[in-house]
Amino acid sequence: MNEISNIEQVPAQVQNADTMPHSVEAEQQLLGAILTNNDVYDRVASVIGPQHFYDPVHARIYEIAAARIAKNALASPVTLKAFMEDDEGLKELGGPAYLVNLAAASISAFAVRDYAQMIYDLAIRRELIGLGRDISDKAAKVDVASEPREQIVEAEQKLYKLSEQGQTESGFVSFLKAVTEAVNTANAAYQRDGGLAGVSTGLIDLDKKLGGLHPSDLLILAGRPSMGKTSLATNIAFNVAKAYKRGIRPDGTEGTIQGGVVGFYSLEMSSEQLAARILSEAAEVPSEQIRRGDMTETEFRRFVDAAKSLEACPLFIDDTPALPISQLAARARRLKRTHGLDLLIIDYLQLCRGTSDNRVQEIGEISMGMKAIAKELNIPVIALSQLSRTVESRDDKRPQLSDLRESGSIEQDADVVMFVFREEYYVEREKPSDDRLEEMAAWQERMERLHARAEVIIGKQRHGPIGTVDLSFEGQFTRFGNLAKPWQQDGEDQGY
Repeated sequence: MNEISNIEQVPAQVQNADTMPHSVEAEQQLLGAILTNNDVYDRVASVIGPQHFYDPVHARIYEIAAARIAKNALASPVTLKAFMEDDEGLKELGGPAYLVNLAAASISAFAVRDYAQMIYDLAIRRELIGLGRDISDKAAKVDVASEPREQIVEAEQKLYKLSEQGQTESGFVSFLKAVTEAVNTANAAYQRDGGLAGVSTGLIDLDKKLGGLHPSDLLILAGRPSMGKTSLATNIAFNVAKAYKRGIRPDGTEGTIQGGVVGFYSLEMSSEQLAARILSEAAEVPSEQIRRGDMTETEFRRFVDAAKSLEACPLFIDDTPALPISQLAARARRLKRTHGLDLLIIDYLQLCRGTSDNRVQEIGEISMGMKAIAKELNIPVIALSQLSRTVESRDDKRPQLSDLRESGSIEQDADVVMFVFREEYYVEREKPSDDRLEEMAAWQERMERLHARAEVIIGKQRHGPIGTVDLSFEGQFTRFGNLAKPWQQDGEDQGY
């Protein structure tokens, strides 16, 4: 190993204390391992690329070696010599002899991934330093065209992109490991007496159809205006946060054992309006009375008591409008790190922003970003979505998958697509005139049948059946609930 001392002496200038963090030795020894044994490349290719090397000559050596290995050609000091004979940087380091010295100073194959990770980590540190200096320089330069708020957004986006680079592919998983995880999930459901594998929505029939809200799933909750999308989402958020309990999980780790910590992106309503909706449901005081302050003393007391009981609920609301998908992901990551996160709700998808000027591509980018958040944070993500107006022109107003607005990618990326539908809303607007008695009687009978009822139509579900779930809906409290079946009305147990 005496050759390595010769290698270390060449780039002496990089040993200065004021240079960026790097390790020339790690780069040399990793390259040596690759040139000695090309099979090593497959172990490090998912961790580093040429851009992660500090020394530009090392980056070029890695790039040429990678290109040859990808073509099933040998990458060795002899074969690389032909490609790098005219390389000025290599000449400064000693010419083709440097390649021979690299191979002679290589490390054993089992350590290459650790060296690759070290090179990658140092490259990220250099990028962070560069980003910090860039932020500092821009902030110091007072420019009318560059507002501080815009600089913050730009800095957050760059940090997000930098963090995304660290997502090294997990690659193939053995079937044994995949089967073990599947059995553990089934066992968790079995331990709950045939209950749910996922987080409970608090709505019994919906839970039975979905099996709860599963980690890494993207659920789209769609509907026309006034159908109750936001109401259903806030009901689910409230039910999950209210049931939150921490404890020791079956695998021995500490964490959520019931309910969960909920993050709610309210891009349409303010946090105060959303809180008023949740309080209306909890206190059973109509939301319009809360808005006007038109409450009796009993109702106000109920309202205050509900507010006190909800103080400890782990429900976090972000009401920043027109949030870019990159920021949305970064904030969700931050919430999980600081408070934990078991469910994310976004109200609603079309109010997020992407980077594309093409609206269809932008929506595709947003839906893919939301699915990526679900997988990365291993949580269910519920995204609300608008439907196109074609629903209104049909006789049967029940929504279909084709009604999802602006992009087919929403349907493709989603694991579950649900539609909220209240027929009462449409029938109410078909009221005949008072002098048409027969029609009025039929209309009243229909309204009575549909009153306080809602449907959640499951139009797509990757891991289960599609179908319709009937729910109760109390408009004055904007509350969805479990609908008692006819055979349960006479005082029988309504539990499952």
